[in-house]
Amino acid sequence: MIIPNQKELYTLPDEVTYLNCASLSPLLRSVEEAGTWGLYERRHPWEIAAAQWFEPVETLRELFARIIRADRDNVALVPAVSYGIAVAAKNIPLTKHQTIVVLDQQYPSNVYAWRERSYETGAAIVTVNRQPGQSWTDAILAHIDERTGVVAIPNCHWTDGSLIDLEIVSRRAKDVKARLVVDASQSVGAYPLDVNAVRPDFLVSVGYKWLMGPYGLGYLYASPEFGERGVPLEYSWLNKSGAEDFTRLADYRDDYKTGARRFDAGESPSFIHVPMAIAALQQILEWGVANIHETLSQRTAQIRTRARQHGFTVSSADAPNVGHIVGLDFTFDQIPALGRKLADHQVYVGFRGEKMRIAPYLYNSADDVDRLFEALLQ
Repeated sequence: MIIPNQKELYTLPDEVTYLNCASLSPLLRSVEEAGTWGLYERRHPWEIAAAQWFEPVETLRELFARIIRADRDNVALVPAVSYGIAVAAKNIPLTKHQTIVVLDQQYPSNVYAWRERSYETGAAIVTVNRQPGQSWTDAILAHIDERTGVVAIPNCHWTDGSLIDLEIVSRRAKDVKARLVVDASQSVGAYPLDVNAVRPDFLVSVGYKWLMGPYGLGYLYASPEFGERGVPLEYSWLNKSGAEDFTRLADYRDDYKTGARRFDAGESPSFIHVPMAIAALQQILEWGVANIHETLSQRTAQIRTRARQHGFTVSSADAPNVGHIVGLDFTFDQIPALGRKLADHQVYVGFRGEKMRIAPYLYNSADDVDRLFEALLQ
C-alpha cells in the first residue's frame, strides 16, 4: 500500500528538501513531544515511580521485536552499533585458522571490532569486493568457506543501497558453521526484515536513522543461544534478576534477567530517550514497514529515472538494490562543489566515498525530486 505524504507529521520547513534520512532522520512531532514530556518529568524525580525504570524499556523492546519479527526476550538496548558489535565480537570465539568476512568500504562500526579480534586471535580479515555485473550476495558467497568463522555484513551497502540477500548468505554461513553478524542500520524500519528467516547470531541497528528515534539509543538482537549464555560488556545492576526491588540491590545476584536483557547497556531506562523511541516505533508499526518500503521504492524509482535522463550514473545499477536509497557516482574532485551547490538551494543529501547518497522518506514528494535535479543541473 502506498502511504500518502506525511510531511505534516514533521516540522520540516517548506523551503528545505531533506533527502538524507540514511544519515539522521528528522524527528516526528510525536517524538519531539515524547522527549519534551520526558524532560518535564525528569525535572521532578520524586514523581518517577520504580516501575518507570523498567516498564517503558519492556515496551520499547517489544516494539522493536515486532519490527524484526523477533521475540522481545532476544532484544537488548544499546547506545550504538559499535557497542552491539563489540558484544558480538566478545562472544564469538575465533582462532588463527579462521577468517572474518567483511565488505569493501563497509561502515566502520562493523569493522573495527573485528580488526581488534583479528589482532588478538590471528584470524584473517577477508574483504569482499564486488566485480562489475556481480551482486554483493554472490561476491560474499564466493568468499565463505570452511575457514570462515564470522560473516560480518550489512543488509545493504551504506554508500548506495546495493542489496545483500541475508537469507542466502545465512544458509551458506550455517553450512560451514560460521557466525552471522548483521549491521542493519540502513535497512531496519525501511526494508522488511525477518530474523526467523535470516537467523543471525547478532543483529544491531541504530535508532536515529530509519527508526526515527533519538541519537544515543539503538537495538541489539541476540539469538537465543547467546541470550542464554552470553557474556555482556558491562555488569549493570539493572540486568540482574530481582533488580526491580530497590530495597534488595545489595543482595548481589549472579543470575541475569531472561534472554538478551543481559546485554542491555547501563542506564538503558533513559527517561527521555526511551519515550522518544517508543513514539517513533509506534508510528513505524502503524505505517507498516512493507508499506514504507513500497512507497519509498516508488520515489527512488523516480530519482533513478530522472538521473539517467540527465546523464548521471546510477551506482550499482547492475545489481539488486533496496528501495529507500539511491547512489549517484561522482569523483572526489566533484563532490565539494556539488555539496555547496545543493546546500545553496537548501537541498540536502549525503556524500559517502565517491557517491552521492540520496535517501528520501515519507515526508518527501515529487516536488523534492524536481528541486534536487534543478539544483544539480544549474
